Amino acid sequence: MATNRTQLQGWKRRAMAPVVVALGLAGTVGLAIAPSDALAQIAKNEAAASPWGPTDEIGTLNMMTDATRLDVLRQVAGGKVYDLGVDLFIGMPICCGPFGDPSFQIFMTHIPARGDGKEVLSYAGDAVSMYTHTGTHLDALNHFGLKGKIWNRVKADDDLGVRGWTKSGVDKYPPILSRGVMIDVAKAKGVAYLPPSYSITVADLKEALRQQGTALKPGDVVLIRTGLMTLWPDQNKYRLLDEAGLSLEAAQWLVEENKSMLLGADSLGVESLPSTDPANFVPVHSYLLVEQGVSIMEAIWLEDLAKDRVYEFLFIASPLKFRGGTASPVRPIAIAIQHK
Repeated sequence: MATNRTQLQGWKRRAMAPVVVALGLAGTVGLAIAPSDALAQIAKNEAAASPWGPTDEIGTLNMMTDATRLDVLRQVAGGKVYDLGVDLFIGMPICCGPFGDPSFQIFMTHIPARGDGKEVLSYAGDAVSMYTHTGTHLDALNHFGLKGKIWNRVKADDDLGVRGWTKSGVDKYPPILSRGVMIDVAKAKGVAYLPPSYSITVADLKEALRQQGTALKPGDVVLIRTGLMTLWPDQNKYRLLDEAGLSLEAAQWLVEENKSMLLGADSLGVESLPSTDPANFVPVHSYLLVEQGVSIMEAIWLEDLAKDRVYEFLFIASPLKFRGGTASPVRPIAIAIQHK
């Protein structure tokens, strides 16, 4: 299987980190890496003003209303709850070690006595040190910017303090409760997981939806299954820098044509990497967060939904209120809804 030389050479020139692309993986025969050739037509590389006004800090999450939440709650078809979050533990795969970001650490601050102690009450406590973009998490709209501005044309000069952003942080986000849809691209392709750097096309999404018998609706939380969670938690295989994911065209189709409210995936970065854009190493991130106001969820556990072929569900998640935070760990849940 041939790799896309433009993708690999461009990434190496920028020397972001050592990237080893191993192709010919079991179950991936017949998949080609589809390069993106329409970056200029899709992404403007300019921060957009929000259609919800100059004070908006949550972007497309404004699509949620009491009515939309009640509507999806009325469609719940059973009581089985699917846990879409991964465990947080020392040695777990993380996205951004190559960029110098810290690994996950947990340690005890208080421990109970061992042996035949006479204490009546024992006390155990612990503390955590972590990069906020660790495990299953939500990226906020202040995570990336373009030409000095984040979503809604907010400038760092005006709204970045010594402890973080004062605008569009995860503390401003409401609890998310919406119709969710999983698009199982790996299953539609007949593979365990998509190969390194595979760019998911619009045609891929349409074919997966056709096979599932699923239709997208405005305001959906759309979760893409690449199958990469079948490699979890092997750090040598489940990694960021050469992962399969959405192409820019596919992201545009989801948010502009289908009005998806939030996008996520079972990968560390949602988009196909390395980037084909020499000026932007995460063009899908910047397009979604900065130009469209669409938040992103990463490292979502979709294997149980895939096993049970649950493609439409009530989706619930809520970020921690880190003031000004660019991300927050989340533990999303899904409950199957009636197929309409």
